[in-house]
Amino acid sequence: MENLIQRAAEDLIKARYRIALTGAGISTESGIPDFRGPSGVWTRNPEAERRAYRSYERFLENPKGWWEERLTASSLLGDLEKAIPNSGHYALADLEKMGILQCVITQNVDGLHEKAGNEYVLEYHGSVLKLRCTSCTTRFKRDEFDLQRLMRENQLPPHCPKCKGIVKTDGVAFGEPIPHDVAQQSLEEARKCDLMLICGTSAVVYPFASLPEMAKPSAIIIEINAEPTPLTGRTSDYLIQGKTGEILPRIVERLKKIQ
Repeated sequence: MENLIQRAAEDLIKARYRIALTGAGISTESGIPDFRGPSGVWTRNPEAERRAYRSYERFLENPKGWWEERLTASSLLGDLEKAIPNSGHYALADLEKMGILQCVITQNVDGLHEKAGNEYVLEYHGSVLKLRCTSCTTRFKRDEFDLQRLMRENQLPPHCPKCKGIVKTDGVAFGEPIPHDVAQQSLEEARKCDLMLICGTSAVVYPFASLPEMAKPSAIIIEINAEPTPLTGRTSDYLIQGKTGEILPRIVERLKKIQ
């Protein structure tokens, strides 16, 4: 593994524009459950998965009822506002501060990259800490709307103060299109980079999983994952197998010695 850590550090130094793609594997180390793993939320509760597949359809049919359900049901992932970044998140923030990493594109909806200090983060599947207008895609912090008051006063769903469109949570549901602004920016970043770190993602959820293909053949693709993925040996140049919270800090330390 030491040789691969050294190789990754040298590749990062030589690259011109580097980005990272992250998935559930980096956040499980902060105690946030994944969905499809052995102890995943949907593995333990298949009915919750079935409801999730209909969530966006229900929103379109009855946004008021959808919001009432969201505000009265408990979160399957726990209170993400209290979640804290782990060493993997902080390592990516360090890489950005060092001028090594230009962008993080994440599948995760927990906001931990921003909490850790990354400034340029594209939340591909949105964030549970934000709301989004379904018409103009303007995003809001949750506390910009008094959702409980709106429910008490029978004024749900909330409406965008800019365009009067219906506002929903920013998290992207099954069947809901990836917001155009994030999809376009992510595609541009993938095509622009000449090195991509893939950190803690199984690479099976599309269209996110297509981004590494967009970066090839001009970019070096480095996987940091606990297990091989469909990208391993096909799209990625090499896999550093293990926890992101252990490997990423080691890469940072090696870079500091090189620089």
